[in-house]
Amino acid sequence: MNALEWRVAASLSAVYAVRMLGLFMILPVFALYAHSLPHSTDFLAGLAIGIYGLTQAIFQIPLGIASDRIGRKPVIIGGLLIFALGSLVAAFAQSIEMIIVGRTLQGMGAIAAATMALAADLTREENRSRVMAFIGMTIGLSFMVAIVVGPILYAKAGMSGIFWFAFSLAICGILLVIFAVPTPLHIRAHRDAGILSDYLGKALKNTALLRMNAGVFALHFIMTANFLVIPTLFREKLNLPTLEHWKIYLPVFLIAFLGAIPLIIVAEKKQKIKPLLLAAISLLMMAELLLAFGYQAAYSLLLAFSLFFLGFNFLEAIQPSLVAKYSAVETKGTAMGIYNSTQFLGIFAGGALGGWVNTHWQALGVFLLSALVAGLWLLVSLRLPPPTFYTSRVIRLDGENQDWEQIYQQLKETPGVYEVEIVAKEQVAYLKVKKSELNEQALRAISGASA
Repeated sequence: MNALEWRVAASLSAVYAVRMLGLFMILPVFALYAHSLPHSTDFLAGLAIGIYGLTQAIFQIPLGIASDRIGRKPVIIGGLLIFALGSLVAAFAQSIEMIIVGRTLQGMGAIAAATMALAADLTREENRSRVMAFIGMTIGLSFMVAIVVGPILYAKAGMSGIFWFAFSLAICGILLVIFAVPTPLHIRAHRDAGILSDYLGKALKNTALLRMNAGVFALHFIMTANFLVIPTLFREKLNLPTLEHWKIYLPVFLIAFLGAIPLIIVAEKKQKIKPLLLAAISLLMMAELLLAFGYQAAYSLLLAFSLFFLGFNFLEAIQPSLVAKYSAVETKGTAMGIYNSTQFLGIFAGGALGGWVNTHWQALGVFLLSALVAGLWLLVSLRLPPPTFYTSRVIRLDGENQDWEQIYQQLKETPGVYEVEIVAKEQVAYLKVKKSELNEQALRAISGASA
């Protein structure tokens, strides 16, 4: 990548990171704090944690499409301003209801789709996937940092301190967008990275993608529901004060992260992605059952929590790869937008339904519900078709008045090219290729011949 693309990757990753930190830092501590608020219930606590997922899911696709028309930066800055406003409302809140209002506003600042589209505007086609991967790694790292740091900040500054920190992060994000993120010369609709309204119907009719959407919904449902009860169990069963919860989160995340890496390599390199997907879902279900019937004992609680995050980390990394494999070459960006929106719906449902179950059946009910959701997910995933291990590529076809049909045929006949979609207006070809068979020289020749 050139210097501009590294700058884009670093600055947009930072924008993503500050927002993700602000959203997730309450996750490991809010269940402990909520009971100090007047009129608070377990259901309202779960709603406060998960409500941002509902508004995030509602606004993400419309704002992504709007950024094609009014510009990326105005949408991103506006979203961060709304996020900052929600953080302020929650920081000043004296009731659970006002925190719910604040979290609702935080979710309305849904900038994920616009940020990815901006990254696509500022990077060359051949390096776009690297920039997206860099941003994706930052998102995962931000989640882990938020869970580890959240209890420390809560112990030092309280819940209002976390929301003030989220407000400060939002302001930093705005400054990054204004001063650090380059402004694109042209705004384009990117089929590989952006959401296109014309392709929503096609992506929603793909049964394999619907199964993947159900999977990410279930994964984040279970994760959110678990955090409604896990922090309390750490305090009560392990006699661990909130300030020291990081001593569990940090080693568990490190072990889970390191354990997931070889599984990801085997899944992709050895083409064992579906069997390992099913194994990881089964691991989640077993972890939830172990939590349900063993959370009274410290060792089984810690073992089950570690197994859960081993499966979670692997699934969080591998599922977007499967979405790309199952989507048609021209609908990849739209399919990912729907997938991400479904993920946020899972967070909302996990918080709301998990909170309601916690009210009536406490931790046992939450873990059994999570095991049931994992079991249903496993049944849905059994019918997934074998994925094709192709890689997405985008090449530019410079020049006007080309014989696009001839170029299409040349690309289709190129060894290693399995899907082709040419967008003449953008002078771009979207491909799915098999790297081991791809004739790079022939591909470059076709691209050069179109100039």
